[in-house]
Amino acid sequence: MQTKILIVLVISWIFIIQSKSQIIPVNGLKEEVEVIRDQNGINHIYAKNEHDLFFSQGYLAAKDRLFQFEIWRRRATGTVAEILGSRELERDKGARLFQFRGDKETELRHYHPNGVEIVDAFVLGVNTYINEVRENPELLPIEFQLLDILPGYWTWEVVVSRHQGLLQNVQDELKYSQVVSLVGPEKAKSFYYFHPHEPNLIIPEGIPQELLFKDILAPYDAFRNNLTFQPEDIHPKYRNDTKSYLSENGLLERELKETLEFEKFNIGSNNWIISGKLTASGYPIMANDPHRLHAIPSLRYWVHLHAPGWNVVGAGEPVIPGISIGHNEYGAWGLTIFETDNEDLRIYDIHPDNPHRYFYKGEWRDMKMIQDTIKVKGQMDEIVQHYYTIHGPVTFIDQELRKAVAVECAWLEPGGAPYLASLRMDQSKTWEEFREACSFNHIPAENMIWADKEGNIGWQATGITPIRKKHSGLVASLGDGSMDWEGYLPIKDRPHLTNPESGFFVTANEHVTPKDYPLQHTIGFEWADSFRGDRIREVLSQGKGFTVEQMGELQNDYLALPARRLVPLLNTLKFDQSKYQIAQSFLKNWDFKLEKESIAAGIYVMWERKLRENIKSIAVPEEVRELVGSIQMTRVLEWAEQPSLLFEKKPERERDNWLSKSFEDAVEELEGKLGPDQNKWQYGQAAYKHALFRHPLSPALSREWKEKLDVGPLPRGGYSYTPAANAYGDNNSSGASFRIVVDTGNWESTIGINTPGQSGNPDSPFYKDLFPKWANDEFFIVPFGKEQVEKMGVGKLVLVPNLN
Repeated sequence: MQTKILIVLVISWIFIIQSKSQIIPVNGLKEEVEVIRDQNGINHIYAKNEHDLFFSQGYLAAKDRLFQFEIWRRRATGTVAEILGSRELERDKGARLFQFRGDKETELRHYHPNGVEIVDAFVLGVNTYINEVRENPELLPIEFQLLDILPGYWTWEVVVSRHQGLLQNVQDELKYSQVVSLVGPEKAKSFYYFHPHEPNLIIPEGIPQELLFKDILAPYDAFRNNLTFQPEDIHPKYRNDTKSYLSENGLLERELKETLEFEKFNIGSNNWIISGKLTASGYPIMANDPHRLHAIPSLRYWVHLHAPGWNVVGAGEPVIPGISIGHNEYGAWGLTIFETDNEDLRIYDIHPDNPHRYFYKGEWRDMKMIQDTIKVKGQMDEIVQHYYTIHGPVTFIDQELRKAVAVECAWLEPGGAPYLASLRMDQSKTWEEFREACSFNHIPAENMIWADKEGNIGWQATGITPIRKKHSGLVASLGDGSMDWEGYLPIKDRPHLTNPESGFFVTANEHVTPKDYPLQHTIGFEWADSFRGDRIREVLSQGKGFTVEQMGELQNDYLALPARRLVPLLNTLKFDQSKYQIAQSFLKNWDFKLEKESIAAGIYVMWERKLRENIKSIAVPEEVRELVGSIQMTRVLEWAEQPSLLFEKKPERERDNWLSKSFEDAVEELEGKLGPDQNKWQYGQAAYKHALFRHPLSPALSREWKEKLDVGPLPRGGYSYTPAANAYGDNNSSGASFRIVVDTGNWESTIGINTPGQSGNPDSPFYKDLFPKWANDEFFIVPFGKEQVEKMGVGKLVLVPNLN
C-alpha cells in the first residue's frame, strides 16, 4: 500500500512539473544553466562553463540534502556543541585537534589544476542556496524546524575536511597493543587473522602497559563517534518521551556496535571489470557496489555533469564536487577499499619539568600549540589549547608516567581529502590518463578499476602509504625518531595490472596483491575475508557473453561460500531431540543461498552466528575476550575443517561438540525469536532479516515524526559474506546503498540504484521512492545522451544569472 501511494505521488508530481520549465534567477552564475531531472531524481546539469557547472552542483546538492550538509559542516568544523551543548564539547575539541590546517593553493591544486576555482564555485553554489533559505525560512527542511536552528555557511576548509573519511587503524592499533601486552604476540596471532605476511607485534620497551589502558585516544574517538540527538534537542512539540527514547536509542546503539564489530573488515565494496572477449556486446563491462553504513539520506548522490571539458555521470558524496564512481564518454571506473595502514600511535618521553616538551632524536623539543575557541550552547565560550609533535596531534599527556601520546596521520598531508582527486579521474580519456589521475588519490586507499570503449581494462591500488622498515604499524610505536616512516610510496608503484589474461579482475576488500609484487613490505596485514570476491570470481570464470543485467544479478547474488563448507560438517552430526533433527533436515539439500524466503537460510545464519559466538570463549583467553571483538570467519572455517589447529586433545570430537552445541543454541534462539513452528523461520522477515533505515533524529522524535522520516522495514536476504553484502545482524544497516553497472559499448544501457532516494527532504517524491526497488534487488536505467535524458526527464530548471 505504501509503495502504491508513493507511485501515485511521484506521478502527480511529474504531471505538475512537466507542464512547464521553472526559471530561477540565481546569484553567482555567469551564464544560463539547464537542469533536467529524470524520473529517478538524478539532476543532469548542462552548463556553458566550468564555474557554473560546479556552482550548480553545489547549489542543487544543497537544495536536495541541506540537513545532511549542515551536519557535515558542523562535524567538520567542530561546531556541534554550539547547537547541542556541552555534551558535544569533546567531539568539537577532537575535530579541531585533527583539523587540516594547510595552505589552500597547495591543497586544492593537488586534486585538479583548477581545484581552487572548482571548490570555490561549489562552495559559492552551496552558500547561495543557504542564503536563499535563510531569507525564506519557509523553504527550510523540517529538521531545521525540529532542532530550531539555521544552516551555516560553507568554506573551502569544510570541503577538504577528513572527519568522515575512511581513515585507518589507530584505534585497532591500541586494541592490538592492549591484547598483546596481556597475552603476548604469538597467542594474539593465533586468533587474529593477519596475512599475507606475519607481522611483528612486539611492543617496544619504553611503552608502559599501564599507559595502554588509559583513555589515550579520547579526542580521536570523540570526533569519530556517531552523532546522536536527544529529545531535549528537539522542539517540545515534536520530541519523544524519555522512556521510549532510551529504549530506541539503546537498540540503535547495540545494532551499531554489532555492525561495527562483525563488519570491521567487511564494510567495504565489490567491483570488477570484464574484457570485451567475455561480454555479449564485445565491449568491457565495469561493475561497482560500494558498501557503507546505510543512512537517511544515502551517503551517495547521483548527478550528471556536462560542460565544456566535462561529461560524466555517476555518484559521489553530495558534499564533494565531482563524481567518484561512474563513466564519461571514454571509460567507466569504480572503487573498493584497499586496506592501507596510514596512521600510527606514537609514544614519547616528556620532560620532567615541562609536559609540553618531548624527546625526539636525542633532544628535547617543544610541542607546537594552537589556541582555539569553541562556542557552547547555554554557556561561556570554551578556550582550548591543541598540542602537536613533529608526528601529529597530541591526544594524551600523562605527567605521572612522563609520557605523551600522538597520532601520526598520513591523511593530514596535503591531498588527504576523501575522494576529491576524482575530479582528475572524471576527465580521463584513456587508461594511462586514468592511472595518472589515480596517483593523486591519497584517501581513502582504493582498488580503482577502469574499463574503456577501446577495449582496455585495468586496476590500480591507490592511497598514501607510509614506508615502515622498523615496525609493523600494528602496535604502538616510539616517537623518539627510532621508528619513523621513511617517506611515502609513490602511488604508481602500488599494485596494478592492465588487460589480464583471465579477461576479468575482481576486488572485494580482500588481499589481491600478486605474490611477485616486489614491495611486499608496503602491504598491510588486515584484510577482509575473501568470500565475496571468491564467489564473484567463481561466476565470472564459468562463462562468457555476460550482459549488464547478469552483472546486476551478480551484485545481488546471495550464495554464501562459508555455508558450502560448514553444512557438510553439520550433516554428519547426530541429534537426540526431534526439533534439532527437523532443523537439520532443512539444510540437507539446501543450495546455500540466503534468499529472504528461505527457512534453511534462517537456520544456517543463526547457526553461523552461534559458531562465531561460542568459538570466542574457546579460542580467546578470558582476560582479552572483551577487547578482541569478532573472530574473522576465515579463522572459524580453518578451525572447523582442521580442528587440530585449535583443539589439542581429541580435536575432531571437540570440534563436533562445538558444532553441535552451536546448532542447538541456534534452534533455541530461533524458537524464542520466531516461535516453535519451524515453517515460519524464513530468513527475510521483520522479526529476522530486514532493512529499516532510521533518520538521524529518529530516536529523539515522537512516533508521528519517526514514521514520517524513517524508511522500512522490508525483507532482505544475504549477509556479510555474500556478494549482495549487508550487515551481519538482523537489520540491513550496512551494505550497498548505491550500485552501478556500465557496458562501455553502450552508455545508455548503464544501470544503477541508490537508496532510499536522491533527496533528503521528506516532502520530496524522491525521498524514499527507490527503497522498494533497492530492497527487491532492482535497478533503473541511467541515461547519458541528451536525447535519452530528455525522454526520461520529469522536470526542468533553468538557472539564470540574477541581474538585480
